[in-house]
Amino acid sequence: MRLLFGLTYYRPHVSGLTIHAQRLAEALVARGHEVTVLTSRYDRVLAREDRLNGVRIVRAPVAFRISKGVVMPFYIRRSLPQLRRADVAVVNLPNTPCEVLGLALPARLLKRPVVAIYHCDVQLPQGCLNRCVERVAKRSHALAGRLVDRIVTYTEDYARYSPFLQRFQSKVEVIPPPISLHGCGEDEVAAFRNKHAPAGERLIGFPARFAAEKGVEILLNALPAIPRKIGNVKVLFAGEYEDVRGEAEYRRRLEELLENQSSRLSFLGVVRPEKMSVFYRACDVVVLPSVNCTESFGLVQVESMLCGTPVVASDLPGVRVPVRKTGMGRLVPAQDPDALAEAVGDVIQNAEIYVRKREEIEKHFSLPETVDRYQDMFESLCGGRNT
Repeated sequence: MRLLFGLTYYRPHVSGLTIHAQRLAEALVARGHEVTVLTSRYDRVLAREDRLNGVRIVRAPVAFRISKGVVMPFYIRRSLPQLRRADVAVVNLPNTPCEVLGLALPARLLKRPVVAIYHCDVQLPQGCLNRCVERVAKRSHALAGRLVDRIVTYTEDYARYSPFLQRFQSKVEVIPPPISLHGCGEDEVAAFRNKHAPAGERLIGFPARFAAEKGVEILLNALPAIPRKIGNVKVLFAGEYEDVRGEAEYRRRLEELLENQSSRLSFLGVVRPEKMSVFYRACDVVVLPSVNCTESFGLVQVESMLCGTPVVASDLPGVRVPVRKTGMGRLVPAQDPDALAEAVGDVIQNAEIYVRKREEIEKHFSLPETVDRYQDMFESLCGGRNT
């Protein structure tokens, strides 16, 4: 099959959405399919066309930005030649109207089947501009919902919660996200711990962008109480943390908290995918204190579990599914630093209660099964077009 993926950001930008798209695209290429990603040229140093791990990348120029979104007036000009060759078009939501009008709509006019992967609802920080962006996004998504043949979401739990998914229930198909990890040796893990915990500190992993929905301030407010229970701790932030798009004001608001807890914080930046398993295995616990339903799952939870490290996550729709399915960690109310501190201490002190074998996690989250289900769906929609 020839598949065309459309999304606002792709590699080298890192987010849960881009990781999902990259893993799925590369896994489909490995099975012999042709995958093109149509995305934004959000940084002018990026090539207009590129290829990464077998995936062809076509980037449309960006005229200007609004909040975290980009406006690409020539997106449709780039999409039409790709759509004429494609068997199936895949839009990734949330996105900007450019992708809906420039990909989903012309795909429908060209009689190409269209699939939407719905990653999360849009819930931006306070502000008049962000409220306007939310309204535009909701209308764009409503149009996409009418145009597409299928809407994929990660979990039944989130499908029951999301107003968008409730509106288009007849089109919804639940497929778990693609999870894959590189292996690592015990010596690498030991070296990592020696570097970041030279005095035997307990390591709390926070693999996420420095963004408002991730609940950075919840962990910072919980930190003073944690050492009283388990001794010295250090938080390792693995992800983009400087000049994060759309998060400058959020970072400024947290400067005092960051300064107060600076001795317990270490920012690693974006960790290469092949090194993430070292990070997870070295940590005593991984936390995901997300504050709203812009977080719909949290791929990092399952990655951590596969590496033998339990998690503490917010009890939010979709986000709670990995812990509920596996029992490998604890759930806490969103935006509750005291509950987070208590759960982190409990999980570290009683790790043997929470840790599960890798095989048990893979029963629920399997990359081959996820790719099988996407492949079957695409083939069923092709109706003989695939070559």
